[in-house]
Amino acid sequence: KTVVRTVERVATADVSVLITGESGTGKEIISDLIHYMSSRAKGPLIKINCAALPRELIESELFGSVKGAFTGANSDRDGLFRLAENGTLLLDELSEMPVDTQSKLLRVLQDQEVRPVGGKISYKTNCRIIAATNRKVEDALKDGKLREDLYYRISAISVHLPPLRERVEDIMPLANAFLKRFAAQANRNFSGFTPA
Repeated sequence: KTVVRTVERVATADVSVLITGESGTGKEIISDLIHYMSSRAKGPLIKINCAALPRELIESELFGSVKGAFTGANSDRDGLFRLAENGTLLLDELSEMPVDTQSKLLRVLQDQEVRPVGGKISYKTNCRIIAATNRKVEDALKDGKLREDLYYRISAISVHLPPLRERVEDIMPLANAFLKRFAAQANRNFSGFTPA
């Protein structure tokens, strides 16, 4: 409830948000909620998992590329910043992004301009950034996994999602919601759980 109240307050403020929490705590769900409660709800919500892409692809994925910029670049390609125009871009697992790419991302956030890989012209960009990480920010900063200047730029608002073990009162409502969903999918009728 505390997190949802925070989201309700910050969703309408058009600033960057950093969502932290362990894997499985619902960071992506919170990013969806922020987007759909914001003034950008009619715009696209684009998501990228920074840990899932090799370092040589992440920049062209984010910023786009021009024909001939690298082997296999057979045509100009819009990046995710351009695709998220007037919407929201979720950078999931931000601390897994290569540090040199983080510095280029910082430049984009400062200048509100994107230059495609191999391009000579920069384009204005207008999208809200939501970043998420399952690392402890202090550890990521100390270990050099997250640039401090990028952290301060991207964490205008921070939302921390505690793990379920720290909010045991949420277990039964979640369990019942899952039971209802899976019972409907299986076309079965279950009345609830035993105390065990």
